[in-house]
Amino acid sequence: QVQLVEFGGRLVQAGVSLSISCAASGRTFGGYAMGWFRQAPGKEREFVASITGSGGSTYYADSVKGRFTISRDNAKNTVSLQMNSLKPEDTAVYYCAAKWGRVLSERGYEYEFWGQGTQVTVSS
Repeated sequence: QVQLVEFGGRLVQAGVSLSISCAASGRTFGGYAMGWFRQAPGKEREFVASITGSGGSTYYADSVKGRFTISRDNAKNTVSLQMNSLKPEDTAVYYCAAKWGRVLSERGYEYEFWGQGTQVTVSS
């Protein structure tokens, strides 16, 4: 069992940077690939980024590639998402999720554990 808690979301202006993080419980954090997803009002949840258990490989949605960076600290059981050059269309609730194993995935249904989300709002 893994419990995930996101934090760091807030209201920012377009163009600035923001980092959000997710703290995980459990002793086997390194065995989980982690992902960030987001859901904007009236829209379906969408994949943002994922990272392997070792942190050696990452994968990004085209919409954030080059602007967002996912990272993890297995000693602290945390995964972070550094978001640069934020746009109003990045406004959403951001969720972190965990899936056991080494394979990265953009498919939400493959992730076993989810956090409650943190709101990121980007004003124009």
